[in-house]
Amino acid sequence: MKPYDLSQPLNQDVFSWPYYPPFEVKYIKRKSEHGVNAQYIQTSNHMGTHLDAPRHFVTSGMTIDEIPMDWLYGPGVIVNLSGELDDLDVYTPEMIERHVEVQNGDLLMLHTGWHRYGQFGAEADEERYVHRHPGAHPDMIPWLLEKEIKIWAVDAISTDHPMNLPIGRFLGKGMHGHCDRVRALCEEKFGGEEGVARLFPDSDYQIAHNALFPHNCMHAENLGGDIDAPELQDRRLTIGVFPWKFKGGEAAFARVVAFVDEDS
Repeated sequence: MKPYDLSQPLNQDVFSWPYYPPFEVKYIKRKSEHGVNAQYIQTSNHMGTHLDAPRHFVTSGMTIDEIPMDWLYGPGVIVNLSGELDDLDVYTPEMIERHVEVQNGDLLMLHTGWHRYGQFGAEADEERYVHRHPGAHPDMIPWLLEKEIKIWAVDAISTDHPMNLPIGRFLGKGMHGHCDRVRALCEEKFGGEEGVARLFPDSDYQIAHNALFPHNCMHAENLGGDIDAPELQDRRLTIGVFPWKFKGGEAAFARVVAFVDEDS
């Protein structure tokens, strides 16, 4: 089995989720002075490649350490949607099923191409990565539940579309106007105010979080690394999503790995 790392690097340079504290790191001991190098970090859980547990949106929900091990490793798919997604697009079950068969209980990895706009991506662009990423169509919610998907993941900052997030609702409103610019682009793309209201109703705010976590359907965000390797595209393989064993954690940094049987 050949492993492929589907994770983004993480350090103090990585931009954080809006309003969340950034990743901070410093040396508290140095080899020359103390005989050892040791670092101290302070951070939120929601930057870099990370897994959200149901506790993130459900007060009594499952925490990172409570996730069954067999949900974190097993058969899955990488779906290459990068050729059909542009700024603020939505992805649907139909798009996914045109690429590869998704079986019940799979670990589902979506390659949208947006990892390339991350901090260490080939075309790093903070505003495009944070403000204009693609997101889930409402039809994804019943489909994921019907497919009994426990963990799915995307190479973008969120599974939710920007119009279902602070980015498109109130980020910078009255100040920098980020949300107004995002809304204007969405109205142009989706048929004006009425089109945006139909596709992104107020009731769908953070729908990929609020509607799925109560059913223990959780997700990882900010995939990257080798996710665009040609030999991984639109195929079945073995996937591992490995967070640290964070007792009580509502989310945790994770190493996401695809394993390919070189004999197949």
